Amino acid sequence: MSDVLSADLTGLPEGLTARPLTLDDAEAAAELLAAAEAVDDTGEHEDAADLTEWWDRELVDLPDDGRAVVTDGGRLVAWATSIAPRGGRDALRLWTEGRVHPEWRGRGIGRALLDWQVRRGTEQHAALAPPGLPGRLVASAYPAMDSAARLFERAGFTAERWYHSMERALADVPEVRPAPGVDLVPFTWDRDDEVRRAHNASFTAHHGSTERDELAWRSWFTGQRAFRPDLSVLALVDGAVAGYVLGYVYEADTRATGVSTVHLGQIGVLPAARGRGVATATIAASLRAAAGAGCGRAALDVDSENSTGALALYERVGFRTVRTRTAWAFAVPAVAAR
Repeated sequence: MSDVLSADLTGLPEGLTARPLTLDDAEAAAELLAAAEAVDDTGEHEDAADLTEWWDRELVDLPDDGRAVVTDGGRLVAWATSIAPRGGRDALRLWTEGRVHPEWRGRGIGRALLDWQVRRGTEQHAALAPPGLPGRLVASAYPAMDSAARLFERAGFTAERWYHSMERALADVPEVRPAPGVDLVPFTWDRDDEVRRAHNASFTAHHGSTERDELAWRSWFTGQRAFRPDLSVLALVDGAVAGYVLGYVYEADTRATGVSTVHLGQIGVLPAARGRGVATATIAASLRAAAGAGCGRAALDVDSENSTGALALYERVGFRTVRTRTAWAFAVPAVAAR
């Protein structure tokens, strides 16, 4: 367990206390998110099983990495986490997440939780980052979350990046036209590590990219229960993975929206294979597979400043922006040699 400083929250209203977050809080935390979605409009829907999967990973120490704020009667009114995905090229990025129930906003709870996240994230950076690698504590705010954006700015965060959430219907999907010399095949588990290595190689020049080792790859990507190998497509050149699209279908999202949506979580092409239509063909094949499996919509996120022209590519295959979130970041100085 972390020291007393990082375990305590200061400035909570009378009648509220903080304690370590536990997996037993997942149901109440999911209910809180559902109540918040009515005003925050993030487009995201998570149930207790999603949160349990997210928090119960080898890379997360929930008693240290999460805080719950509860009433004297035990009602959960807010929660927060600081999760270190490990790795990092230009910085060790730590994900700060959480929410305050709409009925309890405006009372300083979010500020107290954010102060804790900064302390905890700074501790995680000191423990995990190699000497000389700075840290970035990253938080997100959607357009309807004005108060959160103001809170981040007052706490010393800066608006770092803008990400478009894009969608398209699957009633009319594009034709699959693989480039000469490119074979499109479904994802298979014997190629999982090859796809991981292709992903690492594809994103070396991207903002905020992180080298994924085998544990991190399984934890954050293909180990998810929402991962759909049958909706994921690989592009092979000379028998080796040169491009890929990994698809996910979230049950909670389908229940909340009434539409089964394939989320294209990871899309990449090796630098040597770019400019040949590999990404377009691979995306089209994934969309066709999803439509054939009964999905009615596809979704993805893209950095508005993506250096490979991904935004224009996604627009060409029918995706349109439905909302844009801002990524806020708090800079943590690099640590000296231990």
